Amino acid sequence: MPQRHSKNNNDLAFFTYDEKRKLGYGTQKERLGKDSIKPFDACCLCLKPFIDPMSCQKGHVFCKECILECLLAQKKDIQRKLASHELQKKQEKEEEAEKFMSQKARELDAFDQQNHGAVPQYSDRNHSQDKNGFHGANSVKVTSYEEEALRTMKAFWLPSATPVAPVKVDAPSTSTVCPEGKEKLKLKSLFPVYFTEDTSEKKSSSSLDKTFICPSCKVTLTNTLSLVALSSCGHVFCKKCADKFMAVDKVCLACGKGCKERNLVNLEKGGTGFAGHDDHLVATDFKHLGSGSGLGLVRPATKT
Repeated sequence: MPQRHSKNNNDLAFFTYDEKRKLGYGTQKERLGKDSIKPFDACCLCLKPFIDPMSCQKGHVFCKECILECLLAQKKDIQRKLASHELQKKQEKEEEAEKFMSQKARELDAFDQQNHGAVPQYSDRNHSQDKNGFHGANSVKVTSYEEEALRTMKAFWLPSATPVAPVKVDAPSTSTVCPEGKEKLKLKSLFPVYFTEDTSEKKSSSSLDKTFICPSCKVTLTNTLSLVALSSCGHVFCKKCADKFMAVDKVCLACGKGCKERNLVNLEKGGTGFAGHDDHLVATDFKHLGSGSGLGLVRPATKT
């Protein structure tokens, strides 16, 4: 019986097309389903249903406790970085003052030796040679060739040739940022969000989960709808009602409180991290083969 040589041959120095396909080689695409997308009524930090939801001006909604803990942790981290930066600046000033005093002491010593003439004067170059001229276990004066070799070579076992890499702490930013949108965020810019729960008998008897509706058109809110929240009162509407009524009448349809166009905040929906939303529902993953291992190395997934 003839063998399938093209399918079963595995003694080649390279992978065949069929072997690459079995290893998952190439670009793979997958459409994100419902399980990959964060629900609209879930916190962006804990990914659980809202508890006292609050939104930023960019439409990212969080639990009140989650966002307060996040901002508090950011402030503590900023204080720690500021303290490290101040300590580093203090150490740099002390080092500069120490170098200045040692330089002055060497100049005074050289001036005194030159006037008395008892000991020949030395320059900073001779001093640096005596300081860096470490030869074996004995501290002796090295030749010019050995000094050049010690200065250029990367010998970690020689104290005089050990590279010094001080860790420099840059001045941190003093403003807290939104954990989802990465824009500057202050506590006073957050506003509470109120969803209208469906209290009809049909919904309450058939489902144990909370269902939210638009206060105007009574449509059930889902991920397929674009939602708008009012920063003045916090009520959430579907985008159609917000554009049709509130953008024209300048009044909230739920409580009657006045609002302006800048108070209409579009709530962000969709997933976090790998999950996408709106037009980004197809995830692509590219795999290439590792050298000599036969295993696929995965490049980070991208959204298209």
